Amino acid sequence: AEMTHLQAGLSPETIEKARLELNENPDILHQDIQQVRDMIITRPDIGFLRTDDAFILRFLRARKFHQMEAFRLLAQYFQYRQLNLDMFKNFKADDPGIKRALTDGFPGVLENRDHCGRKILLLFAANWDQSRNSFIDILRAILLSLEVLIEDQELQINGFILIIDWSNFSFKQASKLTPSILKLAIEGLQDSFPARFGGVHFVNQPWYIHALYTLIKPFLKDKTRKRIFLHGNNLNSLHQLIHPECLPSEFGGTLPPYDMGTWARTLLGPDYSDENEYTHTSYNAMHVKHTSSNLEREASPKPMKRSQSVVEAGTLKHEDHGESENTQPLLALD
Repeated sequence: AEMTHLQAGLSPETIEKARLELNENPDILHQDIQQVRDMIITRPDIGFLRTDDAFILRFLRARKFHQMEAFRLLAQYFQYRQLNLDMFKNFKADDPGIKRALTDGFPGVLENRDHCGRKILLLFAANWDQSRNSFIDILRAILLSLEVLIEDQELQINGFILIIDWSNFSFKQASKLTPSILKLAIEGLQDSFPARFGGVHFVNQPWYIHALYTLIKPFLKDKTRKRIFLHGNNLNSLHQLIHPECLPSEFGGTLPPYDMGTWARTLLGPDYSDENEYTHTSYNAMHVKHTSSNLEREASPKPMKRSQSVVEAGTLKHEDHGESENTQPLLALD
């Protein structure tokens, strides 16, 4: 087929997986892409800033080649960027806010993939220094990271896993997570980004995070809800889904502890910690118009609070455990 160059560099196993799981057919790839492209005229209110084959393909993959759904996601992607222009104004790794978040380990990205070929992203919630990073900058750093990672076709097909470690995350920190900013994050990740999320795993979450989770549940699609796992301090249930050999020691895995600067160094180049303007940025957002801003000088990052997860032989904590408890009103938010 003349269009298989779109699958260039994919292993035969991944091509087969795409066929089985995503209904990807190399022979009609071009027609599928064209049919999504033909729908663009139905939304003159949205500026589709990028419409090349490779770009549209990632939306088809994210929606299992259901053309209407893929188009809806493509429209959402640009609409979200249009409605939140300030978030994408200087959408580059060396933007001061994004750079600070990356340097502080938001997000962490493990080098090796899990046994299903998925990329593992880590968030250590307690490291969020609210005087240093706004939630928006952390969200921007996560979206930029995904933007860079999704260039990899294998990840378009295999997807991502997100693990959030809530140990030592204080009630005061949690109180900054208002429903409106959580909704912004859910819209950006669940409804507007062409990635497959194989699972979102909460580890060591305190009761108030459980309460927050019940508040945001209405914004989650059923499909998303089924993929959110609340493990509490039971790492065994985590290991049933992600093998310990893919995990750092904080999650009871066999890998060394995660070094917070790993992903920042990848994105910013080897000299990411010095204070001058960056000459090296491996990723300049193609499809976001940006004004360059001078990088403000900043103090070197504070030493991070680092939490070693407590492994307790607790009972298996299941997703819907304790949902009926009246935890909801305890968090007065907004």
